[in-house]
Amino acid sequence: MKSARQAPEATPLDALRAKGERFLEEVSAEYHAAHAGLKQGAALQPIYEKHRDAYGDDAFRLALDLFREHAPAGTAPAGTGQAGTAPSESFRSARLLLDWLVESRAGRALAPLEEREIAWEGSAVIRLPDGGQEPYQRAAITIGNTREAKVRHALDDARAALVERELAPIRRERLQKEHEVVASLDIAPTYNATFEALSGVSLAAVRAECEAFLRDTQAMWDDLFPAFLKRGLGITPAEATRADAIALMRAPEFDAFFTAEAMEREVRRQVTEMGTSPDAEGRVRYDTGEREGKRSRAFCAPVRIPDVVHLVLRPHGGQNDWTTLMHELGHALHFANMKRTLPFEFRWLGDNSVTEGYAMLFDHRLKDRGWLTRYTGLGKKEMPGYLRSAGFEELQFIRRYAAKLIYETELHGGAVSWDALPDLFVQTLTDATGFRYQRADAFVDVDPRYYAVRYLRAWQLQAVLDESLRERFNEDWWRNPSAGPWMVEELFGQGQRELAEEQARRVAGRGLSFRPVIAAIERMVG
Repeated sequence: MKSARQAPEATPLDALRAKGERFLEEVSAEYHAAHAGLKQGAALQPIYEKHRDAYGDDAFRLALDLFREHAPAGTAPAGTGQAGTAPSESFRSARLLLDWLVESRAGRALAPLEEREIAWEGSAVIRLPDGGQEPYQRAAITIGNTREAKVRHALDDARAALVERELAPIRRERLQKEHEVVASLDIAPTYNATFEALSGVSLAAVRAECEAFLRDTQAMWDDLFPAFLKRGLGITPAEATRADAIALMRAPEFDAFFTAEAMEREVRRQVTEMGTSPDAEGRVRYDTGEREGKRSRAFCAPVRIPDVVHLVLRPHGGQNDWTTLMHELGHALHFANMKRTLPFEFRWLGDNSVTEGYAMLFDHRLKDRGWLTRYTGLGKKEMPGYLRSAGFEELQFIRRYAAKLIYETELHGGAVSWDALPDLFVQTLTDATGFRYQRADAFVDVDPRYYAVRYLRAWQLQAVLDESLRERFNEDWWRNPSAGPWMVEELFGQGQRELAEEQARRVAGRGLSFRPVIAAIERMVG
């Protein structure tokens, strides 16, 4: 007879969760060290081998059985915008676990290629026609800070040539191998159908929204694009390339109002005024300095949720750094304030549209007149020009991601041959943005597993959350000492148990759409 004090025996599901958390902690720590420039390369294969039971056949069968057992019949994916019936907790859990196990099994197969890619990125050097050279990791920073078009284009052309020779073949092989792994798991008939089943998002619905967004904002884009190119770079639309987009969005004319010295101090002050800790009582570790080997793209690495969360940023300069810091801080505060009692899958897994929504909610303070007046050096004279520039930047980014999603549905859809995809990539992205893209980036400028969907949903979610916060805590909710505790309890603390659509309906009583996003852009550029 068991003693009343004895803990209940662990179930197979408990064991899966415990093994999964230990595995992801080690993987995240390895990614953090490699991408932060703290070590050369990443040793992923030994971690996958050590934790092979976490994502092995037994774990996969358990999650698949739970998924099929608890799947509601005939329910529409949340991405359709329909309210539907809330799924059971068992189904939420099973779907997230199965989605993660698919990703993990693909990750194990792709680990050798990913190690090669990380090592390549850390050591690759771009050779320029004039004999100069540029570390690949710094290329985006240098392109953004180069004012002379010929020099900028030469660097990007040299970058693209190197990518086409060495990186693009690795990325193409990764994508093809991932498709093979997903097909072998036989969860749904196609790669796209598998994504929809495991994410709860309808790709057709999101693509239709993206096509509508591009149509609805075309006239506004046609009006703004030539004027910003001429004023910012002195070039015409016929000359514009993706390298020019990077330089134009850098907007160095506002640097004096967004100094490096004030950045972290003012961001911390704002979060403190909002009534919460800017480092979650020490659980968030800031890494915002220059370091050789650090990725140019900032990231947040939760190594132990909620106790150890790294925020890593390599400085580019000016308002871009402020925006990036706020974006990654939204992620970091989310991870560092999740309730410890949540199961593994609601802390580590879930719809990343939610955490990206919080990141965008924070970075969009750089588009808020009141926030800018209080925490930056912008004055009344500069404010209209800055906001107009911010609105243009927002419109460009969303049009870019809408086009990425459209392209990626073709890439993953299987109807277009791999050899034909580079031309389709250039046409789709160039038509949407006006900036001419490079064929070499067709397999490189692709985020894993439809992450473009997460960003697009996040843009919609942040707009809904901002409206709700304004209704609850007034226009300046970002300095209301009651807002921070509410966000920790009602948003961050819930982890990623909900889909973005579900959270929008719970918090604000309405679904996701681009309507409030477009309205906000129109206010900034009007």
